[in-house]
Amino acid sequence: MEVNEVIQAYENGQRKFGAINLHRADLNGVDLNGADLSGANLSQSSLYGANLSHAKLMGADLHGVKLYRANLDGANFSGADLGEADLSEANLTEARLYGVNFFKANLTKAKLIRARVHGANMGNTKLLRANLSEAVFSEARLFGANLIECNLHRADFSRSSLNGANLNHATLTEIDLAYASLYGALLCQVDLTEGNLTGANLQGADLSYANLYKAVFVKAKLADTNFEQALHIQSANFANAIWA
Repeated sequence: MEVNEVIQAYENGQRKFGAINLHRADLNGVDLNGADLSGANLSQSSLYGANLSHAKLMGADLHGVKLYRANLDGANFSGADLGEADLSEANLTEARLYGVNFFKANLTKAKLIRARVHGANMGNTKLLRANLSEAVFSEARLFGANLIECNLHRADFSRSSLNGANLNHATLTEIDLAYASLYGALLCQVDLTEGNLTGANLQGADLSYANLYKAVFVKAKLADTNFEQALHIQSANFANAIWA
């Protein structure tokens, strides 16, 4: 189907489009709210400002797609390829992103509030100033990701890999980083108030000037971790932490 045919079919009430090929299509501002595009090829397509709220895109090829400021609220992208996609300022609130490939994607200032990102590949992803509050990133791969100034309040990053990630100036209040790997990660001036880092690997990480108020580091690996000028370090729980 061509782009105009898809739009016309949608306006006529069709919602299931299946594995259609819309490679490099111009769909800027299109309204496909609730459409089923599972398995579709939308790679390199342009969907600036599009409305795909509650759409189904499971297993879709969205590599390099442009979704700047798109509304993806409640959409299901499970198993989709969003590698190198532009999702800056997109709304992914409560989206399902299980096992999605976000490698080198741009999610700057995106909203992933209460999103489910379990098992996703977010290596070298840009999440600069994104709102990830209450999002679930358990077992996700975020090595080298840019999370500067992100809001990660009450987010779940348990058992995730954040080796070499940059979280400088991020808000990590009440975050769950239990058994996460943060080897060599940058956590300068982060707010870790009441964060759970039980069993986390923070070897070589930089937590200088971080706020550690009531943070939990029980059984955490802390060899060569930098706590220079960290705030409220006395209130943190370092029981059975491994320092060598």
